[in-house]
Amino acid sequence: MNKQQAAADGIRRRDGFASHWGYVLACIGSAVGMGNIWMFPSRVSKYGGGSFLIPYFLFVAIIGFSGVIGEMAFGRATRSGPVGAFQKALESRGGSGRAGRVLGTVPVLGSLALAIGYAVVMGWILKYTVGAFTGETLAPADVDGFSAQFGQMASSFGNNFWQVAGLVLVAVILIAGIGAGIEKVNKIMMPLFFLMFAGLAVYMAFQPGAAAGYRYMFTVDENIANPMTWVYALGQAFFSLSLAGNGTLIYGSYLKDDEDIIGSAWKVALFDTMAAMLAALVIIPAMATAGVNLFDGGPGLLFIHLPNLFKGIPGGTVLAAVFFIAVFFAGITSLINLFEAPIATLQERLGLTRAQAVLAILGIGTVISLCIQAIVGEWMDAVSIYICPLGAGMAGILFYWVFGSKFARAELQKGRKRPIGRWLEPMTKYVFCGLTAAVFVLGIVFQGIG
Repeated sequence: MNKQQAAADGIRRRDGFASHWGYVLACIGSAVGMGNIWMFPSRVSKYGGGSFLIPYFLFVAIIGFSGVIGEMAFGRATRSGPVGAFQKALESRGGSGRAGRVLGTVPVLGSLALAIGYAVVMGWILKYTVGAFTGETLAPADVDGFSAQFGQMASSFGNNFWQVAGLVLVAVILIAGIGAGIEKVNKIMMPLFFLMFAGLAVYMAFQPGAAAGYRYMFTVDENIANPMTWVYALGQAFFSLSLAGNGTLIYGSYLKDDEDIIGSAWKVALFDTMAAMLAALVIIPAMATAGVNLFDGGPGLLFIHLPNLFKGIPGGTVLAAVFFIAVFFAGITSLINLFEAPIATLQERLGLTRAQAVLAILGIGTVISLCIQAIVGEWMDAVSIYICPLGAGMAGILFYWVFGSKFARAELQKGRKRPIGRWLEPMTKYVFCGLTAAVFVLGIVFQGIG
């Protein structure tokens, strides 16, 4: 046994998720992120409320019971990250292990690139979270002031301290490992996230004008027949469930054989959807109360329009603090998942210790993320348009087509008492792989649908 194999076996023997809900919460944490908070509410508003929700729920169900279960099972079956998993898939058909390793590098690099961009955003969120307590976050007098404040922070090297501080916290969590670090953090942060957003939603429900926001959210109009509603609902569902052939796959590699993956996947899909709905139930009524149209999402919503809105609402200081703490929890749990795939790859391929791998990857991430602060939007768009769906598509093809239907069914049946129905093969081999190809092509055509 060579050094790399011994190191990989050592990782699997000594670490992993200690409990069912620890694993589920970690996967929920990886899925719940900025897409739920700054993109989902704006998509719901732009594409007709209930008219967007119907295709979104449909695509979440389809992708959850095909792509999510596939990546979880792929990781568990191979006990490896993307590089080792892709290698074993090709070798199972007599193919080149080297080619598999090369292909597996794509989602690993995609995960690292996405983590680097996400680190910039997390630095912004950490600064606004602390600023909610010091008064700095809500200090500007009007929307132009909030815009100027964000513009200064999002400029080249405009937020170095808070960005590095966030990455140091991530490093501490990741060095602690899977059970003692990632699992424990998600067990704390994810329940608190849901409690905080539920509390914010209840508060917003009593604000004047909130009812108009609810009516819009749950009304189906002519947008249901708009093809773009369905295109963006597909993109929202796909990227919200964190499919890229990396994060969900690597978490699956730490999973025990007695875990019912299908049972875990539907919980992840459900709670991810609940997180998105809670964000919409906070943000859309708030915007309706202020008489503001919510058609633009992204950083502008989170760092300009919402702080400006909180400033004018009774109890806005407290609301801003609760909101940004909850957003920070969502972001940090996603970021540790994005860094995990490249970290595990260094451990498996180079035989590094956990601490060595974390420091190497976080060192690279820190340097590059500091340099891209002013272009992080373009950076993230490039990764999400080209690399994420490509990684998800390769993982789906290798697991469902190369390993094959018999292998995939056997792996998904592990830990499950009831036999899986005949829906599995058509849903996974054809529907999911077809949708992944559609996400890739549509993303290029429309320059991003996630």
